[in-house]
Amino acid sequence: MKLNFVKNAKRNVVAGGINQGLRLLFPFLNRTLFLRLMGPEYLGLNGLFTSILGVLMLAELGFGAAVVCSMYKPIADDDQEMVCAFLRFYRTVYRWVGTVIFVIGLCLLPFLRQLVRGDLPPDVNLYVLYMLHLINTSASYFLFAYRGSILSAYHRNDVLTNISTMTMFLQYVTVFLVLILTRNYYLYVIVTVGFTVVQNLLIMRESSRLFPNVSPRGDLPQEKRKRVISDVKAIFLHKVGTVISYSIDNVVLSAFLGLVAVASYGNYYYVYTTVAGLPAIVYSTMTGGFGNKIHTESREKNFELFMRVERLVGIINIWCAAMMLALYQPFIAIWTKHDPNLMQHFLTPVLLVLYFHVNQSRQVLLTFKAAAALWHEDRWKPVVGGVVKLATSLSFICFLPEEYKIDGVILSSIIGYVFVQIPWESHVVFTAFFNRTQAKAFWRHQAFFLLIAFLLCVSTWGVATAIRMDRIPGLIVKGITATVFSCGLLSILFYKEIPTILKMLLKRD
Repeated sequence: MKLNFVKNAKRNVVAGGINQGLRLLFPFLNRTLFLRLMGPEYLGLNGLFTSILGVLMLAELGFGAAVVCSMYKPIADDDQEMVCAFLRFYRTVYRWVGTVIFVIGLCLLPFLRQLVRGDLPPDVNLYVLYMLHLINTSASYFLFAYRGSILSAYHRNDVLTNISTMTMFLQYVTVFLVLILTRNYYLYVIVTVGFTVVQNLLIMRESSRLFPNVSPRGDLPQEKRKRVISDVKAIFLHKVGTVISYSIDNVVLSAFLGLVAVASYGNYYYVYTTVAGLPAIVYSTMTGGFGNKIHTESREKNFELFMRVERLVGIINIWCAAMMLALYQPFIAIWTKHDPNLMQHFLTPVLLVLYFHVNQSRQVLLTFKAAAALWHEDRWKPVVGGVVKLATSLSFICFLPEEYKIDGVILSSIIGYVFVQIPWESHVVFTAFFNRTQAKAFWRHQAFFLLIAFLLCVSTWGVATAIRMDRIPGLIVKGITATVFSCGLLSILFYKEIPTILKMLLKRD
């Protein structure tokens, strides 16, 4: 079965755009309410729990990604019975995963207090709150999260996204009312658990409605199980590196600097993740489409599609980076009311913008690599990169002056990506799937876009900084000016390319 890449991509991008709009608004309001009504310590505590449970989710090992990638071939061959067998295998695995996460989570209870430097917020039972977060994390594995693999494998991420959008809207409205009316953090977390259950039930219903003939049944052949297990071993190492890269920062900051530092870093990192969600709308919704194309098209056509998406996402990334640098500090200053405990110096947003561009420049490559199931070839890459990141992060925390310790954590991530992960993963893709000639075209593209990003970021920041206005009116004027300037300059630089790329992406097959 050849899936309609363009039609599905359009649906996924539209659904992703709406979802990202809400993810831009609601988490911002949530963090703002936490800061105003609960205080930065509660916000830091929330970030710490999220990071700890992110480490626990390593128990998933990567079965989800391995099973979805394994489904691409039987879907392309229209082998529905094999798809059902994969789903049954996935359900069994996830129930074991949920059990392991819950048990390991319980084993961490005696060590929780050692991960928080200084005093806890008043009237907080660290262990009760942690148990509620643990239940929320493990609940999906015991329910119907595995059914989402069907929607992903058939390139219907729009359905998952729409479910996420609806439940997110209702959840945030509810928790906002809880915070405003009760200021009760326990009730806040209980509501979150309830909506996790609701979201899983909706995934179950929609996957059954759209694909009524796909259900968990049949036995997966032994050779298929071995292939999944082989992929899982490699994906697990990727997940270890990801956890070290993303989840360990808050744990390190909490242990060495305290919860307020976690809250401050979390505010800056929230802006980064929100902006990073814009290009993610494009590439994250295309994994299933890439996976189907790999099994139904030639490698030359796959590289052509890869570069179309790469260049489109590259243009979006450049614009996002320029807007971030221009508005980062003014936005944080207004948001935190110039609180010295939550504000960082200008080097912090500069490093985050650099981190943004470095990390985003590899995302389309990673999306294609995942679709091609190239897990085993660079299985040690994320571990080596994660160890480099952790070692440099701890070194910076220990030896840099107090005001630069958070910057050291960000810089350690950049070092890990530039010197380990990006060279390694690109080598794998351009030897295991594409060729050296195509690699040269890719790196020329990367070098050109890096130069354009630097020029646009500096010039847009200069234009915005020249506006001597502050507070919300100043932010609005700077935002409009930066948008007009950056979009105008990009239109001049890519006056032929932007319409062509969009037309090629959106045309009918």
